[in-house]
Amino acid sequence: MSPPWSRPEPFGAWVRLDDATLVAVDDALAARLGVDHGHALGPATRPLELHIAVTSRCPAPCEGCYLDARPDGYEPPIESILARLEAARAAGVSTVALGGGEPLTRHDLPQIAAFARRLGLVPVLTTSGIGLTRDRAHELTGFAQINVSHDGVGEAYEAVRGFDGKAHAERAIGLLCDAGIPTGVNVVLTSRSLPSLLATADHVASLGAGEIQLLRYKPAGRADSATYDELRLTPDQVAQLWPLIAEIIGKKRLRVRIDCAMVPLLSASLLAAVSDAPATLEALGVFGCEAARHLGAMRVDGTLAGCSFFSLVASGDGERPVALRRSAADVGAAWDEGPDLTAIRAYHAAPAAPCVTCPLFAVCRGGCQIVSRRTGTFAPDPECPRVLAHRASTSAA
Repeated sequence: MSPPWSRPEPFGAWVRLDDATLVAVDDALAARLGVDHGHALGPATRPLELHIAVTSRCPAPCEGCYLDARPDGYEPPIESILARLEAARAAGVSTVALGGGEPLTRHDLPQIAAFARRLGLVPVLTTSGIGLTRDRAHELTGFAQINVSHDGVGEAYEAVRGFDGKAHAERAIGLLCDAGIPTGVNVVLTSRSLPSLLATADHVASLGAGEIQLLRYKPAGRADSATYDELRLTPDQVAQLWPLIAEIIGKKRLRVRIDCAMVPLLSASLLAAVSDAPATLEALGVFGCEAARHLGAMRVDGTLAGCSFFSLVASGDGERPVALRRSAADVGAAWDEGPDLTAIRAYHAAPAAPCVTCPLFAVCRGGCQIVSRRTGTFAPDPECPRVLAHRASTSAA
């Protein structure tokens, strides 16, 4: 019996067993599963997950919005969104993560989810919860999971976003759980939200959330400002991350996910606390920067980028995202050959010191390039504890 979704690869195939389980198999098992291996779609770095911005409208005035979304932002017609889903499927994508802006500003989300399902895609959604009603929650059951942004109990939410949206987020969590939709919570970790992380995790679990996804604060959009240095995690807070994550896991109330930008921050703690950390992380599927590899983004205007945080404007070194073309073959070519995307992968293949000798590089890949490019170029993640230690030792010498 063939799996519900598969993608041939040079090593064999990716197969999806359900909405949540992707497995890499070799040629022999791919053949036994009935995967057509007449030709692979391209290099094994095609995106498995594509983040698609379906609107740049948002009523929330978040001070750190990485897309600079606004109430009067652009909202593509549904025909454009459906064409982008078709292009994603043709390029071999499995999961499409719909976001914005605030996607709930669109009233055609049920149709978009249904169309994605017909293509064999797994649609997921991220929302602030603003505007969600009980009726609308029950219309969204086509989504495999919906994550609600909630940056902390007490004063943490307002301290991170500049307004207090906890009530919207918590009402949304309850409505989505009541509708039977698997519900998670996204928490952006800043110097102001980390102190309440354990309390936040306990609280959202009590509301019915099944997963907490920890996101690194990144200097993109409105967050690329003088306040970034104030809001990013301090070195002392970075040292607290692994013990806090381990405590949340130990309570067994929530699944814990970390975004790929978090791996370099955890590097020193992981190497000290986890036996054979590189092999363990690889076996668990925990990787660092996936931009332009198994993760990609399609911005609201239809352009492709390495991840959602890469700017749409040309950078100082002339790199710019590649415009999405209507032909499925061209989308694949844009991903494989686009200059900004190949530049990201080139850094992954040829790291600088100290990454080149780091035992975690195979899974970390040099850290978050959004953070490093704040200095104007690709470089080892400047907030990684091991990079900081290396720079301190070389400057002392």
